[in-house]
Amino acid sequence: VGVPRCGASLHELNKALRIELNANANCVWQIQRNANQTIRLIFSYFKFAPSSSCKTESITIYDGPSTNSPVLGQVCNDTDAVPVLQSSSDSLTFLITTNSVAFTRNFFVFYYFFSPETKVENCGGQLTGPNGTFTSPNYPKPYPEFTYCVWHIQTAKNSKINLQYQDFFLELDQNCQFDFTAVYDGPTTNTGLIGKVCGRAQPTFESSSNVMTVVLSTDYANSYRGFSAQYTSVPLPGPVEPNTFLTCSSDSMKIVLSKSYLASLGYNETHLQLNEPSCHPVVTDSVIFSFPLASCGTTKKDEGQSITYTNIISLSATGGIITRQKSIQIIAKCKMENNSTVEAIYITKNNIIQNTTSVGRYNVSISFYDSDSFSKPVLQSPYYVDLNQTLFAQVSLHSSDPNLLVFVDTCIASPQPDFGSLTYDLIRSGCNKDDTVVTYPPLEHYGRFKFNAFRFLQSFPSVYLQCDILICDSNNANSRCTEGCISRQKRAISSYMWKTNTVVGPIRLKRDLRSADHSESLAKADAEETPSLQQHSFYTLSFLVLISNIIIVVAVILKYHIKCQAGYGYQKIQSS
Repeated sequence: VGVPRCGASLHELNKALRIELNANANCVWQIQRNANQTIRLIFSYFKFAPSSSCKTESITIYDGPSTNSPVLGQVCNDTDAVPVLQSSSDSLTFLITTNSVAFTRNFFVFYYFFSPETKVENCGGQLTGPNGTFTSPNYPKPYPEFTYCVWHIQTAKNSKINLQYQDFFLELDQNCQFDFTAVYDGPTTNTGLIGKVCGRAQPTFESSSNVMTVVLSTDYANSYRGFSAQYTSVPLPGPVEPNTFLTCSSDSMKIVLSKSYLASLGYNETHLQLNEPSCHPVVTDSVIFSFPLASCGTTKKDEGQSITYTNIISLSATGGIITRQKSIQIIAKCKMENNSTVEAIYITKNNIIQNTTSVGRYNVSISFYDSDSFSKPVLQSPYYVDLNQTLFAQVSLHSSDPNLLVFVDTCIASPQPDFGSLTYDLIRSGCNKDDTVVTYPPLEHYGRFKFNAFRFLQSFPSVYLQCDILICDSNNANSRCTEGCISRQKRAISSYMWKTNTVVGPIRLKRDLRSADHSESLAKADAEETPSLQQHSFYTLSFLVLISNIIIVVAVILKYHIKCQAGYGYQKIQSS
């Protein structure tokens, strides 16, 4: 086995190469020999830098003597196969390029010249029918060197294939670099690798459909007796509708999976894990993952008009059966946008995506506080205030995500709880429209402002407040929440993350409270005194009290009638 540092010109009939490269490599190996034969090149082991892509790091194979020859294939980090390539002539070239990441890359490559017309008995073929058996060439005697056999197995539709090796003995090494069997989920050897095995074992494999491909590859030394294998077809269960539910709130994400649906995919609750494996589900009649939005490996993506929280449930098989189902993922997404939370969950399996969506809302509230310290909320309702009293209002977002910012975009007042035609702007598009309004800078999950109390006239004793709230990603320095007051024209092209609204009220004047309390105390005193006066026959005193009450009531009515001559609308009233 040679260990060339960076590239070489190779002329031997066969050779194994153990290649080790670091960052920024650009190495070319050329294989050429004056022989009327074909070259088979096998990359039985490769380890690229983690997270590298085919664009930045790869092996490119050319069908000819240089890198100007036609491209025969490419191997990179996500290659899902044991690459075996065959030239059309007696020359072949491969180029390995690596990126700038500091990492030691390892590759094991071997090649040999051979004559395509030379056939090996009992080496590969088409296998059909519900079940069958096959063996390696010469079994139970040692298999021949430089052998490459491919068996294509196909059973009836709506079935899958179970492959069991009853006897298995190949050359053993840690990475199965020399002699190995590779099993593919599908009709080709280019992708869909279920597993690669060597040494002594009795492995079992299972396909996801009615097609499976099996490969045997051997090198030039250390041959053993090979294998004897049996396959059987297993009927696939009928389609099961995805029984999955996703619920999103300001605080958390909840994913519910039915056990029957997991079983239809070939799994149970022991096979599941989130991005953060330490977050475990609660198992009842269903499998339930419930966790705060900013935990369990949930990722957050700012998408301009919305923010999406994503977590992935990975399904990995356990036990002795090797299966392609290890690649299944259930992807759960909570998309926070406009006045709602859009939820989506889908399952990826063999590039098929199944979706389900539902809708939730942000949890936002508004409260009054007794001072600008915003430490003591006003709990009474209605909230009785003095004319021109300063009112302190706070909007609160109840969310477990710490990287959110609240902005008070618009606040209007109305004497009607349904905010009909009679309204008054306090704040509009982040701009103070009332000269007593003062807004405080955004503070995490809180939006705060203050204003002086006023009242609507003409039989409207109460004032209700409604505020439109924008919620932004606090990591975005250019979000709408940081722009403050903007004009209507500019607002049309400005983006925000989410919008919702909240209502508080009613607010009433303390004078109304005093009038109500005074009338109640008079009625109570009158009710208590009447039996006593009757008992002591104080008829004269009763008559005087009655006349006094009538005079007071008439005076109040006349005073109220005079006050009500003012116009219908709203205004601030200066305290006397």
